Amino acid sequence: MFRFLTAGESHGPCLTMIVEGLPAGLSVETALIDADLRRRQGGYGRGGRMKIEKDTIRFLSGVRHGKTLGSPITMQIENLDWVNWEERMSAAPIEETTELVTRVRPGHADFTGAKKYGHEDIRNVIERSSSRETAARVAVGGLCR
Repeated sequence: MFRFLTAGESHGPCLTMIVEGLPAGLSVETALIDADLRRRQGGYGRGGRMKIEKDTIRFLSGVRHGKTLGSPITMQIENLDWVNWEERMSAAPIEETTELVTRVRPGHADFTGAKKYGHEDIRNVIERSSSRETAARVAVGGLCR
């Protein structure tokens, strides 16, 4: 069975993908996945964020010497803009409160996610329902291709 999971927030330290179900011995070319990520950054709706990030994939598990091992594959895309968001997106408690985001965006999962998880601060949802999350899906697609 094939499946993949994505984790990470738009302004968090990285996006992480776990892919399982690929057989052992498949060739993996990081440069091809990176090319897909570059193509995504030049696509429709590109903005200032696209100019900041220079997405590249990093394999953390499941690939050795350019071949799949048959075990789950973990990939990571670092967020180069993390330094500007470290306090607002900190996993650790912070002393000062940050400004709440309360306006949902049309065409996104903001309202649904806020209701589902009971968040008053919509930032908790918009960080996952952002276009930045598509970088993770492009990387998974590039791996599978």
